[in-house]
Amino acid sequence: MDVTKKIGEMTNTNMMQWTWILMMMMRRRRRSSRWIRWRRRKVMMIMMIIMMLMMMMMRRSRMRMMMMMMMMMMMMMMMMMMMMMMMIMTTTTTTTTTMMMMMMMMMMMMMMMMMMMMMMMMIMMMMMITMMMMMMMMMMMMMMMMMMMMMMMMMMMMMMMMMMMMMMIMMIMIMMMMMMMMMMMMMMMMMMMMMMMMMREWPYK
Repeated sequence: MDVTKKIGEMTNTNMMQWTWILMMMMRRRRRSSRWIRWRRRKVMMIMMIIMMLMMMMMRRSRMRMMMMMMMMMMMMMMMMMMMMMMMIMTTTTTTTTTMMMMMMMMMMMMMMMMMMMMMMMMIMMMMMITMMMMMMMMMMMMMMMMMMMMMMMMMMMMMMMMMMMMMMIMMIMIMMMMMMMMMMMMMMMMMMMMMMMMMREWPYK
């Protein structure tokens, strides 16, 4: 208990400081050097960590669920940012840029879908649905994920066929996408596990 209290105090002070730093950064936009950008990313990371800590300290599972959702969204946003960066780095010709844009659009769509599904899950949970229903929901979510991934891979293959001359870049892109997918899947799995854990004591909270 003491430990949790201490952590809470620490995170509180830290949060104040970091929010302040974030505000300062947002204020001076013109000096957007690499350092500031990096700092911003770091702030994001730290905020995520703080959220995790808070989540651990939460008593009510519902609140914890909310925190988890927020964390997931933040992670997704971060991933998106990183992907964008990588894509900008890899782009050389105009055709590739257009392709990247298409990819990015697809990614965005996927993200939106995922978020929507998460929200749906949240609502379901709020309505205190039985365990069986929960399981079914999770299964459905997984299925949808798989389908999305399949679609994405298909699209990528098509693009590759279209642009054989940029084989190398395409390969890199596909590798990146694969990595991304893996990460997403991992995150989803983790989330499912967490939810399951929380679901155990759900009705009594």
